[in-house]
Amino acid sequence: MDKLSQRIIAELENINEVLEEIPSHLKLPNLSTLELAGVATLLHNFYNGIENILKQIFVSQKIIIPEGKSWHKELLEIAVENKIISDKCKNYLGQYLAFRHFFSHAYALDLYADKMEPLVESSREVYLIFKKEIS
Repeated sequence: MDKLSQRIIAELENINEVLEEIPSHLKLPNLSTLELAGVATLLHNFYNGIENILKQIFVSQKIIIPEGKSWHKELLEIAVENKIISDKCKNYLGQYLAFRHFFSHAYALDLYADKMEPLVESSREVYLIFKKEIS
């Protein structure tokens, strides 16, 4: 097994663990602010893992990893251009990217269950789509 495969497997294992910790979207309305902050952190970790995998693939394929303010968005666009993921997958991941940006700049008091529910509900499905496309 090559180093890229090993790194991707390690990231996938981490993402699996993160997803196991995310509660059902149905439980979110009953969570405290502190618990919602924990779920938000897990969603953030989920997306960071996706980005880490894409960056590893870029390095292995000698694709330049974007820099600057919009590098996160460009990472997804370049992944589509290089047929690493589909446009459909990019659109799904774009929702998590938007949340990552919000989470990085918000206070825990700005987290609302109803805004996080769709992300929690679809996280496992999006993960399976992503995994299939990168394999």
